[in-house]
Order: sequence, then structure tokens, then C-alpha cells
Amino acid sequence: MTRPTTYLVRVLLFLLAVGVVAALLSSTLYQAFCNNPYLDGLIIGILLLGIGWNISMILRLIPEVRWVNILRHPREGLTAPPPPRLLAPMASMLATHDKGRRLTLSAPVMQSLLDSLSARLDEGRELSRYLTGLLIFLGLLGTFYGLLLTVGSIADVIGNMSVGSGDTTVMFDQLKTGLAGPLHGMGTAFSGSMFGLAGALVLGFLDLTAGQAQTRFFNELEEWLATITRLSAGGLQVGGNDASIPAYVQALLEHTAENMEKLQMLLARSEETRTQEQRLLTALNDRLAQLADSRGEEHLQGIESLLARLVQESAAGREQIATDIRNDLRLLARTIAASAPGTNHSAS
Repeated sequence: MTRPTTYLVRVLLFLLAVGVVAALLSSTLYQAFCNNPYLDGLIIGILLLGIGWNISMILRLIPEVRWVNILRHPREGLTAPPPPRLLAPMASMLATHDKGRRLTLSAPVMQSLLDSLSARLDEGRELSRYLTGLLIFLGLLGTFYGLLLTVGSIADVIGNMSVGSGDTTVMFDQLKTGLAGPLHGMGTAFSGSMFGLAGALVLGFLDLTAGQAQTRFFNELEEWLATITRLSAGGLQVGGNDASIPAYVQALLEHTAENMEKLQMLLARSEETRTQEQRLLTALNDRLAQLADSRGEEHLQGIESLLARLVQESAAGREQIATDIRNDLRLLARTIAASAPGTNHSAS
């Protein structure tokens, strides 16, 4: 499986670009921050929390990918990795799996594993989406709060203006002093909007990148699970009717398929044993020819008894294989008969 380091590098490059832009605009950003340091500081703190969370969402995929790769390509002497968190149901299921058998899954089990993984991935991304929405809300809150301050300050300026003396210099001084409040309110509104929306933009890109990393991990895992999934007969129809095969018949079919797979492996081992026996018999025949010229009749009788015993054991092994095949074929015939339409299952 592909490691998510590519997406992690993409995130770091994006954050580096954002840091360069912030450094170039540092003086302007500092002045905007000083208009309302409490609200803007809260926005920046939430932004840093969201950045750390999205990076952790990508980093948590690295041990999961390593665990799946070791499971797909096991190597002798390689230490077992720690159990994963996202794939905990699969790890607990494999803990009881027979190591001598090939790993296979049924279609319902595969779907259950994928649903569990999808729920865990979505649960992790919910916090990132919430933080993005929270930044937008805080930006709008700063905007409305700044506008309220501006409106109140303008009302105070208009109410405190006095034209009774007729001195325009004094009147302009009053106006200039009174406009400090509305300008502060406008600065609060614009700074809150700027920090909130910019932070939401940054978190949106990080959430998109983390989502792509999780989607790729999910798709590659699904493709691998599809290669080890055994399709069952639960969705087949019997006799052209809409009714599907009962669950116990499906279980019998799956059991029969497992037994046939065991028989196939047993036949393969039997063929290897027969080939080895053939080589041994050929070597013994050559040895007999040599012993006939050198040792005499007594050694030949001992070798003949050993050969007779070897032939007996080979015949017994083949008879046992034939018996197993007959039993499984009989079970398969009963299964097919039970799945046929109109069969009285209660009679068995």
C-alpha cells in the first residue's frame, strides 16, 4: 500500500507558503491583530489546533499502512508490528486465524470491516470540519461586533459635537477625536473577518488533503480485501424464484468449499509424495541390481519385504484420500438437494 508521506509533504509545503506570506505581511497583520487581540488570538489558537489535528490524521495512517503491508507480505524473522487502531476489528479477527491456512474472508465480513473503517475515518474528520466552521463563525462574529462598535461610536461622535462657539478648528478636533472609536470598530470588524476566513481557508485545504490520504488508504485496502474475499451463494436464486438460498444451506456450501480446498491441498501433497516414492523405488531398483551381484539371496528378501510394506502404506494413503473425496461429494450432493425448490428441509 502507498504510504501517506506524499500528502504530509504537501501539507508542509502549503504551511510553508502560508508562513512566507504571513512574514511578508507581518506589520499589517500585527496592526490588525492589535485592534482586537482577544478575539483574533482565539481564532489563531483554533487555527493551530486544527493544523495539528489534520497533520495527526495523516500521521495515524502510517502505522496502519505498515501493518497491512506486513500482513500482505510476511517475512521470516520480522517482528510483529503493534496492533493498529483503525483496523482493530481486522486485527482481533486475525488473532484467531489459523496461520497455516490461507486468509480468506466472506463478503459480509469484508463489508463489515469496510463499514467500520469508514465510520472511524469519518469520525476523525468531523472535528476538522467543525473547527473550519468555527473559524468562519468567529470571523463573522468579529465583523458584527466591530460594526456594533462602529455604529455606537458614530452615534457618540454625533451626539458630542458642538457648534455653538462657531470655531471650526475646535469642531474638527472634536470630530477627529471622536472618529477614533468608529475606526477602532471598523478595524475590529475587518481583522476578525480576515483572520477567521483566512484560517478557514487554511483548514479547508488541510482537511481536503487529509481526506484524500484517507480515501486512498480506504480504496487500496478495499482492493486488497477483494482479492481475499470468497463470494458466497447467499444472493443466488433457486429455481428462478425470488427466494434466496437459506442460511444453513449457504453454511453447508461454504463448509463444502473449505473441505474441497483441503482435499485439493491433500491431493497436491499426495502427488508430491508419490513422486518421491517413485524416485525412491527407482533408486532401490538400481541398488537391488547391485546387491544381486554382490550380496546374495538373504539381502534381497529383506529389501523385498521393505518394498511390500512401502506399497501397502501407499495404497492405504490413496484409499483414505478416496474415502475423503466420497464423503465430501456426498455432502455436496445433499447440499444441492437441500437447496433445490420444493425440498422438505424439515424431513432431514
